[in-house]
Amino acid sequence: MMSVRSTPARSTPARSTPARLLALSLLAAASIRPAASPASPPAQDSTVLPKTVVDLQPFRQSVSARIRASAGRSGIATLVNLNPAINTWYVLSVNWSGGEPASFWHLENPRPRVAQITLDETYSAGLVIVDGARRIPCDLFGSATAPGALETGTRSQHIYYPLCDGRLWLRNPAKGARTLLESATDFLRNQVWGGEKMIDLFHHVLSDRYRETAEAGTAERSAEAPAAAAGSPAPALLDPARTGRPVKPAGLGIALESHDATTNGMNPGAWYAAAGNPGIYVSIVQPSLIAPAILASYPRLVSRLDNVEATSLVYLIAFDADRFDVGFAPGTEHPQVNWSDRVVAPMKDSRLPGPDGIGAISPLISTGLIRPDEALRTVATFTGGFKRNHGAFRSGALAMKNSGSHYGFIVSGVVLSRLQPGLATLFVTDDGSLEMKTWQDSDNTLLRRIRYARQNGVPLLEPDAASGAAAPGGLVNRWGAGNWSGSEDEKLRTIRAGLALARRDGKRFLIYAVFSDATPSAMARVFQAYRCDYAMLTDMNALEHTYLAVYRRSGGVMTVDHLLTGMSVLDKSVSGEVVPRFLGYPDNRDFFYVMRRTDREARP
Repeated sequence: MMSVRSTPARSTPARSTPARLLALSLLAAASIRPAASPASPPAQDSTVLPKTVVDLQPFRQSVSARIRASAGRSGIATLVNLNPAINTWYVLSVNWSGGEPASFWHLENPRPRVAQITLDETYSAGLVIVDGARRIPCDLFGSATAPGALETGTRSQHIYYPLCDGRLWLRNPAKGARTLLESATDFLRNQVWGGEKMIDLFHHVLSDRYRETAEAGTAERSAEAPAAAAGSPAPALLDPARTGRPVKPAGLGIALESHDATTNGMNPGAWYAAAGNPGIYVSIVQPSLIAPAILASYPRLVSRLDNVEATSLVYLIAFDADRFDVGFAPGTEHPQVNWSDRVVAPMKDSRLPGPDGIGAISPLISTGLIRPDEALRTVATFTGGFKRNHGAFRSGALAMKNSGSHYGFIVSGVVLSRLQPGLATLFVTDDGSLEMKTWQDSDNTLLRRIRYARQNGVPLLEPDAASGAAAPGGLVNRWGAGNWSGSEDEKLRTIRAGLALARRDGKRFLIYAVFSDATPSAMARVFQAYRCDYAMLTDMNALEHTYLAVYRRSGGVMTVDHLLTGMSVLDKSVSGEVVPRFLGYPDNRDFFYVMRRTDREARP
């Protein structure tokens, strides 16, 4: 029997928590009874002692049993379901007899709505999977003469190793890919004094390097609005005096169903169906084309756009929320859970390795890769939010509360970093519903039901407190207080990406947009024009930070399209075949993935 911490041929994430502390935590968890649904938000743990990620889980449930393993070994196994309402991630540990170090494994349940995983004293070789009326024994620990599935899986080269005929997955550590740009910036940030200022200068000098403008199409100007693709989001509200002629976006990498749009150009603000992927739509726009009433609204919250960003092209892609499920996964390295360097001194407790009391997520494993069975129905992936180093505030009101307001995230129902009030939050609940809002303390009543969540700064758009209509966020044009990043002289124009939710005729759409050269003000204006209800920034400054790929499948052939053609350099090639980031190999950065909903996965 081996612990996942000693896996050969794979890099193991750093673990700052002693194994003994972790073992004690898991043993203590075994005595916890199922908690009732809270009538009020769960209380925050105010102790200052370092914790493990298991201690952060307010709804965890555990069971223990004596087990026998190969070579005559025995011990006490503890299985922790980290959030029974989500029922996906488990930690299995064994405290071996004879003083041998404890072992830990991170297990994942691929059928959380129908299968329950447990230990049983009457079955000492492993787990029992309860699937309806069936009780399926799962031999994990082997016999006196044969190694068990856990030992075999841990020694394997598989990042995801199937157990129990695929009814369970063992997650193993992986080495996540890093681009040359990421390696260089990490070296400057971590090894060179004053490196952060050098990085800011670098981004400032190259701030317009990805800027694109539109090339006029061949079709004549038309006074009539183009017909919208069936089932698409609402078209953008544009200035009729400046629109009507199609344009050709040179950087667009998504194939379209419309032959006319591909040949003659796209009408700005209109939506076009993506080829081979029903429920996915593409649009382009320049902020200068937006209706004057929108550009003149909320002048105190949104800065006036300069000519460069006003004429820079924006690429948008929309996903029909009724057709797709959305997942979120951390990368092998990011986002981390330690302290951000941005935190002001009064907000940092030096007795703790991070704002939540943990400095790593051990014994949990971040693979930076989509699970194999989910990869089969994945239609798109895109990068997540800021790294932890940039994911906290160094000025403004949010810098002086909640330990600097580090951006929180939840994966498979497991809190890896607490969600903080005042921050823009995308989350997915246990029934697959997708929501975006500015998190409040009262929203902690939802924690039991949240499957995925990611926070990233403050909102670009949110409901107006008085009218309820969507309006620019209160910090859109405030560089420091909004933590919008950029150079220290508030030069914010660069390539940026953002997420938004929009509705039309009772349908909801998740919109991802890449702004080839923009400030937060331009982002807010574009999302206003597309009549979005809520919007937030994701990441910025480079193609690898704003990456989105769409997968078209025909028979056994998969074609990879990118929102911007230049993003293809982030993928790998093996024997002439494209191996896409996040789907084909692990990455160091966190990401979202969009999966086509099937009848088996239909909402209850």
